Amino acid sequence: MDPTRYKRLLSQTMPVVIETEEENERMLKIIEKLMDKGENLTPEEEKLLKLLTKLVEDFEERYYRPRDASPLEVLQHLMESREVKQTHLWEVFGSKGIASEVLNGKREISKTHARALADYFHVPADLFI
Repeated sequence: MDPTRYKRLLSQTMPVVIETEEENERMLKIIEKLMDKGENLTPEEEKLLKLLTKLVEDFEERYYRPRDASPLEVLQHLMESREVKQTHLWEVFGSKGIASEVLNGKREISKTHARALADYFHVPADLFI
C-alpha cells in the first residue's frame, strides 16, 4: 500500500464518524463507487472501502436497529427510510413470491436472505436474524 495515495484518497473522501443521515448517504455513495470497480480496486481503495464500510455499519447499528424489533420490522424500517420498494428486493430474495411472503410475514428471513439483505443495505446480517 502506498501511504501517499491513501492519504490522497482520505483527503478526497474525508471520512468521519457518521452522525447524520446525510453523512451516511454520502459514505454509501462512495462505497458504491468503490464496489463498482469490483476486483480492480487498488490496495489503497480496498483499505478505504473497509474503513467506510465500518463507519456505515457503526452508524446504522446505532440508529437503525431498534433493540426490540423483529427482523421483519428492521427490514421494513430500512425500506421505508431508504425508499426501497418490494420490487427492488425481488432479486435479493430470488423471486417475487418469496419477497412477498417475507414482507407479509408469512415466511421467515433465511440466513441466505439475511446475508443478501445485509449486502443490499450495507448493514450487518444479524439485523435480519
